[in-house]
Amino acid sequence: MIKQLITGLFLVCLSVSNVAHAALELVITEGIDSARPIAIVPFKWEGKQPLPQDVSAVIASDLQRSGKFSPVSVNKMPQTPYKDTDVNFDAWTGMGVDSLLTGTITQDAQGNYIISYQLIDVIRGQLTGGQSKALDSAGQLVLSKDHILFNKRATVPGRRLREYAHRISDLVYEQLTGDKGAFLTRIAYVVVNDKEKYPYQLRIADYDGYNERLVLRSKQPLMSPAWSPDGRNLAYVSFQNGQAEIFMMDIYSGKREKLTSFPRHNGAPRFSPDGKTLALVLSKTGSLQVYTLDLESRKLRQITRGRSNNTEPFWYPDGRSLIFTSDRGGKPQIYRVNLDSGSTDRLTWQGSQNLGGQITPDGRFMIMVNRSASGFNLAKQDLETGAVQVLTKTLLDESPSIAPNGGMVIYSSMFRKKNVLSMVSIDGRFKARLPATNGRVRAPAWSPFL
Repeated sequence: MIKQLITGLFLVCLSVSNVAHAALELVITEGIDSARPIAIVPFKWEGKQPLPQDVSAVIASDLQRSGKFSPVSVNKMPQTPYKDTDVNFDAWTGMGVDSLLTGTITQDAQGNYIISYQLIDVIRGQLTGGQSKALDSAGQLVLSKDHILFNKRATVPGRRLREYAHRISDLVYEQLTGDKGAFLTRIAYVVVNDKEKYPYQLRIADYDGYNERLVLRSKQPLMSPAWSPDGRNLAYVSFQNGQAEIFMMDIYSGKREKLTSFPRHNGAPRFSPDGKTLALVLSKTGSLQVYTLDLESRKLRQITRGRSNNTEPFWYPDGRSLIFTSDRGGKPQIYRVNLDSGSTDRLTWQGSQNLGGQITPDGRFMIMVNRSASGFNLAKQDLETGAVQVLTKTLLDESPSIAPNGGMVIYSSMFRKKNVLSMVSIDGRFKARLPATNGRVRAPAWSPFL
């Protein structure tokens, strides 16, 4: 397995392109029944021509993918209210729905779309009959509509309707969970299609697979894309010159820069939380070792030493420690190193192998690939208690990448003998598959907040 792990640490690229591909298809595989019911009423469209984007459908899909919500099917809705005064609170609470989003869309003379929308607390509305009284700033009793959690309005160009739908999803998610939504993010991933002239392709898409864009292609392997904290650059490994080298690319300008080209292996790049340093793996000394590279001074610092192979570095949120995979104990396990003191301790003990570790943004959990009798699956370890929860049961799960809000994990797995991308909620309740139709999909990387 360590050989497979080492092989999986290096990548490539050749040319930049803005070719669009078909969107990845979401297939819900598990967990919808355990999520919180919510009503996303189809927004009322008051124009003559069809809307270029079904805004409410995008919002419902977003919230469903989060694993925390189960939008009510349109054909099961007891009504389609477009303002709070039209809501039959009893009808919705009878279905177990406690929140309802509704809105209207019109078009102005310039062709832009005006979206007005409300998020309504159905339970509170039922208790107050849609109205309650509160003291104003002058101490007078006035009618209050505190069951309206927010009431917003925006003017949006047609080309950005889908983007703004993700924005609404973020607002709803944050209002109802207290956590920031991650629907306005992107994923980067590698597609391998042996029938293409350039079979190795690095692509970027919205988190849900839409607006896919080809940014790099090569006749040689491409692997391990990693986002910079500002979402502008991708670090990756390329074999275009006959060996593994690390490059950094500006995804907007296409400008590329070679960062390392030491003898033998250069791999597993990972930006520090402040974006000033890159953790990486080199084999300058013979075995694989973790280093850090100051991106301004280009000063290289060796972090791990010895005869064992040390690879797959990942930063703690505070930037003061790294985790990494090492075979120093015989088989791959995950260790932590303090960058100030150099002290190292082992984190994983359950399972014959643990590798590919990532830390959630709040620093509470580690997501990793765990090998047990059932195979290679994703698992979550509580970093305080050490408790381990297996999250997936698919075949040969690998390359996990955590959403910037810590709510979901995207990873590579096998489906019908083909590499595909899959998602799992951080609690393991919700699972989905995003199969591609034109190649094997691997090495996903979830962007930071954009």
